[in-house]
Amino acid sequence: MCNGIIYYYTPMTENEHQTVSLVKNLKTTETLSPIASSLSSETPSHTIIFPQMQSDAAPNSRPLLLFFSWFRAQPRSVAKYRDLYLDRGMDVLLIQSSVMHFLWPRWGLNYGLEILNILEEPPFTGRLILVHASSIGGYTFTQLLTHIARQPKQYTGLAQRVKGHIYDSLVVGSLDHMATGLGKTLVPRLEGFIKTTAMLYFWLFKSQTADLYESSIQVFYNSPVTSPALFYFSENDAMCSPAVLEKLMDFWRQRGVSVGSMKWKKSTHAAHLRCHPEEYVSTLQHFLNSLSFPSPKSSIELCGKI
Repeated sequence: MCNGIIYYYTPMTENEHQTVSLVKNLKTTETLSPIASSLSSETPSHTIIFPQMQSDAAPNSRPLLLFFSWFRAQPRSVAKYRDLYLDRGMDVLLIQSSVMHFLWPRWGLNYGLEILNILEEPPFTGRLILVHASSIGGYTFTQLLTHIARQPKQYTGLAQRVKGHIYDSLVVGSLDHMATGLGKTLVPRLEGFIKTTAMLYFWLFKSQTADLYESSIQVFYNSPVTSPALFYFSENDAMCSPAVLEKLMDFWRQRGVSVGSMKWKKSTHAAHLRCHPEEYVSTLQHFLNSLSFPSPKSSIELCGKI
């Protein structure tokens, strides 16, 4: 799955979920097709219009889930998360990231602004938002937060629309954790070489990489989104320092943010749902039930989704 933005919704006149790919340089959408169809690999653009999404489109009152997926997430894996929210009566905007958005943060910031522009256009204008970010997806969401923090007058309304945010397998800690993540996700058999190369790259381009990462970390710590948050993580995740993450959660609590978490001694990065399905879903259900989302469905169905 390449980077791109895909919108899933349930038409009012059908039981079958539908999908729209937001594709760069197109002025009309693709023909609506079932979710099972192949996902677009094109780069997204906010210049899309939706001529076919009229009477059968989802109402603007339906909450919107922003799912920031992990790097190289496969459609079948993403579908398990997507369907949890579709079955709860939410629409889903799947946001996929490229490793280049991370390696050259200014491109990541441009992508973040593109996403913000999409959220200010129909059919997303004014809708309540829930964020679910996994692994590198947390970094991509932070690029949105950076723009919101820089231009609070322009984006205050959007920040207030976010009624909850969920973080799964955040890559937090030192540059070493970031370099480890690159090695494990790009070419695992060359993990050591890629990690060493990444550390050299961070040193050579410090002002364009490491310094901007540090700025992003500060934005995340002082996030303009202060709605309830939920964190999933494990003690054996080489890409995450539990001590640093728990320090972050404590800092947010001191800011008045309601923070919940689920921690496992042993699990797999960005695969907690697969490793611990019942605990994962029950924790998510409890969190969603605590939010003030108008939803036609009161519970998440676990059966058949894992």
